[in-house]
Amino acid sequence: MTERLIETPGRTMDGAAVRLADHVADRELVARDPAVPALADLLDPATLARRIATATGTSGVVTRPYLRYKPGTSCLLAARWVPDVGAPRDLLVRAYADHARPKLDKALRRAAPDDVVLADADAGLVVTGWAADRDLPEGASSGGPAPLLLWIHGGPLSTWSAWSWRWNPWLMVARGYAVLLPDPALSTGYGQDFVQRGWGAWGGAPFTDLMAITDAVEALPEIDATRTAAMGGSFGGYMANWVAGHTDRFRAIVTHASLWALDQFGPTTDAAYYWLREMTPEMAEANSPHRAVADIRTPMLVVHGDKDYRVPVGEGLRLWRDLLTESGLPADDDGSTEHRFLYFPDENHWVLAPQHAKVWYQTVLAFLGEHVRGDEPELPAYL
Repeated sequence: MTERLIETPGRTMDGAAVRLADHVADRELVARDPAVPALADLLDPATLARRIATATGTSGVVTRPYLRYKPGTSCLLAARWVPDVGAPRDLLVRAYADHARPKLDKALRRAAPDDVVLADADAGLVVTGWAADRDLPEGASSGGPAPLLLWIHGGPLSTWSAWSWRWNPWLMVARGYAVLLPDPALSTGYGQDFVQRGWGAWGGAPFTDLMAITDAVEALPEIDATRTAAMGGSFGGYMANWVAGHTDRFRAIVTHASLWALDQFGPTTDAAYYWLREMTPEMAEANSPHRAVADIRTPMLVVHGDKDYRVPVGEGLRLWRDLLTESGLPADDDGSTEHRFLYFPDENHWVLAPQHAKVWYQTVLAFLGEHVRGDEPELPAYL
């Protein structure tokens, strides 16, 4: 099904369908899908403003309402709420055809959607992320709050709005974790200004955005803020390394195919042409995670494939060496350490072989279980 961005709602003469401006096809779209009339009413700014005012006890106006709609499947409703008192706030609601109205009602009551987390960041901006899922981990309500995993996407020009069997949060949810999937500065889908906030300054706005949205989620009663970990791959691994050197709030860090020493990475990656456009040598020096190695006091699991040419394995090897010798949590004199290294001789930037993916998940879950939940680690027998 083709996804449409639709605005300017109206009804047909018989009132049975909704007439919408289709900006993808540059024509008017008459939609008779049962989900569309239920949501199109809400695109009227005055109607939506009244609903928000009733739900929040405040007054204000709504600007820029729009609906991204996939016929018969799902929709994404967004609007800008400008209260009479206080800063403007973006509302973002994801709903499915048979749940649209109840989902929106719940979202407005809570001032944030059920599966979308909004956090105020610097300069009045809003950071968006998905929680997989605040309500889902079995026992999170009856057996106590769930431990939280912060997952940081790669790219960096990317977003979490896609499904993959690699980095699939539902496997973690099945083990009782809540997984936060934020889109910090540099993420796509939020306009050029949102990207520019982090361009050439990866350790700046992306980091503060991640911390802001983690603060917002940790405040939820379903989340145990004392049992948290951060994870990421590629650019997400870079951010995991940066997080490790700039906060001790997490019990464990998992860093996969990660950038560590940017002076080393730039000349050796197979995407050196892109890197030259991203950062000057001065920017790379200021934003290199390895400069904060002495401040890393959190156990880290380093994962790297030998055939990774995007982020060469030397990044992982140097990170491992630096953790053991120069970090705030170095190896003991006998060589024992809380850090771990998972090395794949035959994998590249991604872990693609199904059996290797199984090892990846088993090792990551064992490491998290040990440090976040206090479990005995259950590694694959051959490890």
